[in-house]
Amino acid sequence: MWDPRQYALFGTHRGRPFADLVARVDAREPRLVVDLGCGDGPLTLGLAERWPEARVVGVDSSPEMLDAARALDAAGRVEWVQARAEGWDPAALGGPVDVLVTNALLQWVPGHLDLVPRWVQALAPGGWFALQVPANFDAPSHRLMREVAARHPRAADLLPHLDRAAAVASPREYLAALARLGLEPDVWTTTYEHVLDPAGEQASPVLEWVRATGLRPVLGVLTDDAERAAFLDDYTAALDRAYPREEWGVVLGFSRVFAVGHRPA
Repeated sequence: MWDPRQYALFGTHRGRPFADLVARVDAREPRLVVDLGCGDGPLTLGLAERWPEARVVGVDSSPEMLDAARALDAAGRVEWVQARAEGWDPAALGGPVDVLVTNALLQWVPGHLDLVPRWVQALAPGGWFALQVPANFDAPSHRLMREVAARHPRAADLLPHLDRAAAVASPREYLAALARLGLEPDVWTTTYEHVLDPAGEQASPVLEWVRATGLRPVLGVLTDDAERAAFLDDYTAALDRAYPREEWGVVLGFSRVFAVGHRPA
């Protein structure tokens, strides 16, 4: 299960890549905008503010996230749809898509490059497809998670859930995929140096960050309190050594891949 409150702890930091992604989408007056993997909603509502005349659809597989999104959308500005990316059919929208954004979702969808052609086919002439995926699976936050899992008594159950790097392609692979589909590609990488918890209110800010995302598969397997505590104690100690607190906060480096494709009008 996704926890909207935990995810929102670092909402400003998590929203920055989304803003950088859609800043490269030069759609003037789109009629239909889709956010595939909309999460708890604030970023999708930002799309509705940017394009006030557009029909905006937010798609996510998590009922908890969609409940939070609907609660935030007091004006009912967005259509919130529950669906998994693998099964979502853009034809159900009833018309071509002018902007399709998917932000940080595809790391959870192995083989997603096979789905991109179907999504691109749904674009209107002059339409835009934009994706962003993490590229930090070798960072200490994720490497240490795998190392702690490997020495945990439940290693055989944990490790298969922690190889998300296999789902993410390289920047050149994304560029080639978009170009082969007839889109004009714009692909780049960015590393953010997030300063977490400058006020010193959290014991282990990087742990709180990964609780909402990368650590979820581990917590889903370790339902026994003692097993979970043993993992978290070991992992937290390793994180705190890798990400020491500075006088200005705890710095988390986070790399991401961005790919935007424009269909010629």
